[in-house]
Amino acid sequence: MCPPVPEPGPDVPETGPEVAGALIRRGDAGYETARSRAVWNELRPERFPEAVVRVTSETDVAHAVRYARTHGLRVSLRSGGHNWSGSPLRDGSLLLDLSGLRECRLAPATDTAPATVTVEPAATGQELVAFLTPQDLAFPVGHCPSVAVGGFLLSGGLGWNSRAWGASCADVLEIRAVTADGRTVTCSEREHPELFWAARGAGPGFCAAVTRFRLALHPHPASIMTTSLTFPMAELARVTEWTERVARGLPPYVEVAFVLQPAEPAADGAPGLRITVGATAFAATRREALQALEPVADCPFGELAVTRQPPAPTSFAALHEGAAVLWPPLHRYAADTLWSPESYPTQLGRIADVVARAPSGKSLVLSPVQPVSSEPALLRNMAFAPLGESYLVCYAVWEDPAADDANEQWLRDVMAAADPQGDGRHYIAEADLEADAARPRRSYAPATWDRLQEVKAEWDPDNVFHSYLAP
Repeated sequence: MCPPVPEPGPDVPETGPEVAGALIRRGDAGYETARSRAVWNELRPERFPEAVVRVTSETDVAHAVRYARTHGLRVSLRSGGHNWSGSPLRDGSLLLDLSGLRECRLAPATDTAPATVTVEPAATGQELVAFLTPQDLAFPVGHCPSVAVGGFLLSGGLGWNSRAWGASCADVLEIRAVTADGRTVTCSEREHPELFWAARGAGPGFCAAVTRFRLALHPHPASIMTTSLTFPMAELARVTEWTERVARGLPPYVEVAFVLQPAEPAADGAPGLRITVGATAFAATRREALQALEPVADCPFGELAVTRQPPAPTSFAALHEGAAVLWPPLHRYAADTLWSPESYPTQLGRIADVVARAPSGKSLVLSPVQPVSSEPALLRNMAFAPLGESYLVCYAVWEDPAADDANEQWLRDVMAAADPQGDGRHYIAEADLEADAARPRRSYAPATWDRLQEVKAEWDPDNVFHSYLAP
């Protein structure tokens, strides 16, 4: 067992850890810049690490963890900083900024082994796409281009084409991690399997610092095509009922999602809403993609759509460009998720009126139909699991700091309407962790939650790494 962490002292020592990157103490010049860049969101919580270390290597991470133990500091981690609740920012912590670790290395296929890629935690989905596409390879990266793989994979990962490929963490073959006692270990199904299991879904409560992921890859789809239709609020019931029925019958390589956004008020002054149905096929041929999208493109009431995009070729890079419009940088965000046993018509019908009254026109609700494969083989040996028949994630998106309270309250109102009994499940990557102390626990099945606590007790008995953020 590790020696106990000493009680925190009043100051961070002048001598920093033996790392190439700088140690910046609270009060130093540059501290606020280092603290602020730990969160991509412009809405930054008022939580203040005692020091920030921007590491440059795996060795740096090990030195920094040992330094934190020696000096009574708990450790928090930042890869890309996309956690909407700002989990990397913790009072009294040593913040390990991993954003300098972004290398990608390909191991080409051989006669006996398929190609794999090793990525460091701060590499973004956009960077991984640019690296793999010329090799005619692909990976289910996150929908938002600037999301780093570290937090994304640790949380499970609901990426592009995950109905076919499964949760992104299903393709994690091996990790390298620095543990609470400063050791560096390799984890896989054969080595340290319990820590490996937790690394595939534990999210921001994971009890080690991952410095490297080795990933299985997929052949790049030969044809990616997309189509969409946008309808007014009055058609919501018809659109959701028809789309859910159609989507569940499509091949698994077709991704279908609803997007609800506020629109211009109606003629009578009532709040407006628009609902978009988007479908993207990741197919082996153009003909196969067109055939797969045909049931959506030929919507029987398509004439009611206010806009429609016929099936057209696209790419992972173009899909990322479109997603960047929905999640623009330099904005303020709050987000929450819900897995529910209810149908999509029921869930989206419950929230429509509240969404229409959003204080910001940039806010939205994204609700993918079957967001991830439920095939047992693709859910094996991981802490992540889909926890309901329907899924939605609500994003409050705004710019004015004076509107913080209104937008955060709107998010809570949407989620209360979607989950009136308060007993729904959540996805740890985008849960509103400050809404309720039970959010982390309710992001897992009960047995999974208990097992995560056992892994934490074994690998981090002195709680060196900050666990899940709570109010």
